[in-house]
Amino acid sequence: MEFNWPDEDAQFRGELRDFLAATLPEDFDAFDMGARERDNFSRDFAKKLSTRGWLTPAWPKQYGGLEQSAWQQLILSEEMVGHGEPRTGQYMCVNWVGPAIILAGTDEQKDYHLGRISRGDVTWCQGFSEPDAGSDLASLRTSATRDGDDYILRGEKIWTSYAGVADFCFLLARSDPEAHRHRGISIFLVPTDAPGLTIREIPSVFREGTFNSCVFDEVRAPEAWRLGPEHGGWPIIRKLLANERVGVARYHRAETFLLKAVKVAKAAGIMDDPIISEALAKAKAACDAARVLVYQVVDERAKGRQPDLTAYVYRVAAIRCEKLVYEAALRVQGSDSVAPDSVAAGQFQHAVTAGVATGTLEMQLNLIARDIIGVAGA
Repeated sequence: MEFNWPDEDAQFRGELRDFLAATLPEDFDAFDMGARERDNFSRDFAKKLSTRGWLTPAWPKQYGGLEQSAWQQLILSEEMVGHGEPRTGQYMCVNWVGPAIILAGTDEQKDYHLGRISRGDVTWCQGFSEPDAGSDLASLRTSATRDGDDYILRGEKIWTSYAGVADFCFLLARSDPEAHRHRGISIFLVPTDAPGLTIREIPSVFREGTFNSCVFDEVRAPEAWRLGPEHGGWPIIRKLLANERVGVARYHRAETFLLKAVKVAKAAGIMDDPIISEALAKAKAACDAARVLVYQVVDERAKGRQPDLTAYVYRVAAIRCEKLVYEAALRVQGSDSVAPDSVAAGQFQHAVTAGVATGTLEMQLNLIARDIIGVAGA
């Protein structure tokens, strides 16, 4: 089996690394920034990527893309997360908000939104999780009630990243309360300055602006804000969420932190400690396993298949590698792990949120079981 990259892909990776080395500060990590600072930086950085066609390289050329291969999309993700993910929320706009609009949007929606995304001029947040419907999106209760040519939006979304700086919210709402749980859901593209929408930060142990609540109090949404058919949002979401689950090369970022932990262990002369070496070895094996699985996902995409099940399995592996890297860093640094600049502290947010963001570990396992065993009506 050949594991080397083709010359074209290797050249692309080299060009990306040279660009990032020349553009980013040394040891850059976007997660060290506050929300507003991070958003300002990512918008400026996105414009630099856009001039090279590297912000939306996988998109069709008519929408500002390069129609890049699935493998080069992976290379882009690996290099970005390996350099502190300077795109921050822009990756979400590019990986699945834009593709959702390309897939299901009207000509007017495409004209209005896609150019802004491809230029890096806009930030989006996703209105998915709710107080009583977190990873189980089909249980959402935020409602969209028809009122003539408009909808009235009522409900609350929580844990919403980037909402405090976002221009638009990609919102899921139940438009048919009588329908089966996976049906009766519609998608809305809601400006965050819409009357009746209130966004508040949720205090947490993480960086400022990490989590927010979005309360929709009688928000009037014109039909032009609906993406795709009425009550037909779930098939769009199911297809596009696979992009979100593998859109960030978590295994690559985790391995970057693992290498930092190894460096600390070597400097401290504790690499021969069996507990330390075992923890580091388990973390490295988990990162390698996640990498192999995501490469399988990319291979399926490159061959024109929808890798739903494989994407779920990769997501489980990615969650586990994030946590094992954190545990290894804790072993290496001990009480020094509480220091804000420690490797363990840097990995903490990723490890804690890995099993929650884009679906909990338990939900991923349920989805795998559902696909393998089969559940009537699911």
